[in-house]
Formats: sequence, structure tokens, C-alpha cells
Amino acid sequence: MVYSLENPQPIDYLVVGHLTCDLLNGGSRLGGSVAYAALTAKALGMRVGIITSYAEDIPIDQLASIPIVNLTSLTTTTFSNQETRLGRIQKIYHRAENLEYYLVPQAWRNPAILHLAPVAQEVSADFVRHFPQSFVGITPQGWLRAWDEDGTVYPTEWPEATFVLPYANASVLSIEDVGGNEDVIEEISASCHILAVTEGAEGSRVYWNGDVRRFRPPPHLSEVDPVGAGDIYAAAFFIRLFETRDPWEAGRFATQLASYSITRAGLDSHPTRQEIEDCRIEVY
Repeated sequence: MVYSLENPQPIDYLVVGHLTCDLLNGGSRLGGSVAYAALTAKALGMRVGIITSYAEDIPIDQLASIPIVNLTSLTTTTFSNQETRLGRIQKIYHRAENLEYYLVPQAWRNPAILHLAPVAQEVSADFVRHFPQSFVGITPQGWLRAWDEDGTVYPTEWPEATFVLPYANASVLSIEDVGGNEDVIEEISASCHILAVTEGAEGSRVYWNGDVRRFRPPPHLSEVDPVGAGDIYAAAFFIRLFETRDPWEAGRFATQLASYSITRAGLDSHPTRQEIEDCRIEVY
């Protein structure tokens, strides 16, 4: 069953992907790229809508102010993440339904920005063909991962990349998404108009027009929880790039804004008004 909205209004920022249940020691919390990206886009002044799939028993109170179209599932996509010195160990336990273009309400079919944010191979690559007037941003992590019988997630090939990437105005991925494989990053950057790669505490790098620049976060920030920082970066990057048409400014802005997110936990890590105002000061 599709939970559809009554009289949906036009939006500026459409984000597509699974909301997730993230398992923690002794409990769980709402997560998923779409959640972090949507809250960031809303904080940046966008009218936001989410296309997703989850079981109706998960609490979504933190997203109460954002309209959601849900393809109701028997299960919610469920992950656990363990941070180690060698990187994140991730497992998947359940997966919700696939997401197709027909789920998008008519009023949402011409957003300023479309953000495709799969986490578990759930978003149809066909989405990119249907938004010719929109800025298309892609965070392909969910197309770059697979999992074994025990649910352990690992990097995998992305056979549809050559179809999807030419439609994208910009793409954002994490160095962890490709297992640190620089050859994969070079291949993706060659197919992208603009590619940003996040590198945790090292900041990010942006590839554009045959050049690459690095952006460092501010020093002396105490890390509480790094989960979601890459999704906040992506939404900030896409919006700032849409506003300025300047990839270097988008990289600077997104790196600065996402860096603050690690000082808070879970969806509370989305940007504050003061952080946004501080980061909008252009420094070259």
C-alpha cells in the first residue's frame, strides 16, 4: 500500500531512498540518508519531500514537519554500524521495498533539486530520466554496496553507473563507499560533471573540469557521532552548488557545515541556523 498525501504541494527538494532503523547498543534510532538530507535541506530553506518505504511501526516524529510518501513495507531497512580504527563495519538485517518513479506525486515532479539517496540498492536508476528540468544530485552509496548471507556489507561494482552518472549534475560519495579504491573514484569522476568525495576527519575533495581541490574542516571539534555527516554534506553541497554554480564554494560550504554535525548524535546533528549563517561567509 502506498501512503499518499492529500493535496500535495510543490516542493523544491525531492529526496528518494529508504528511511532506516539504525541499531545501537541497547536500542535503535531513525536514520537513513533521506532523513539527514531532508532535515538539512529544510534547515537551508527548502520545501522538502521524501519518497521512501518503511514499516508503519517505526517512529518518524523527528520528520513530522516534512511530507513523506511511503510505500508501506513489512520490514524497515535495518543497519548496524561499528566504528573501528580500520573503518566502519556495517551489517544489514532487513530491507524495505524498491522505489520507482510512479510513487512521485504529480505536484512533486518538477523540483528544483532531485536527490537520489539509495542505501540498499532500492532506488530505480530510471528516476534520472524523468526530471529533465531539475538539478540532479546523486549519493550512490546504496548502489555501491552489497552484502553477504550474514548481512555484512561490502563495496561492489555499480553496473548502471554509465547510465546514471551522465544525468547527474553532481555526485557525492564517501571514500568508504568504494573501500578506499582510488581507481573507482577516478572512473566515477571521469563520468561525472562534478564529483565530491568525503573523507571523514580529513574533509573532502571536489573533482571538476579536470581539476581537484581539497577542503579541510575546522580544527578542534569534539566528535560525538559521525553517522549522517556525509548525508548532511551532500545536501549542503547540492543546494550550495545550485545556488552559486560554483563547485569550489559548494565544497567549502558543505565541508564546514557537515563538520559541525559530528558534535551531536543522530538526527539532532542537522544544521542549526547559526551554523548555516557562519558557513555562508564566503572564504576563498
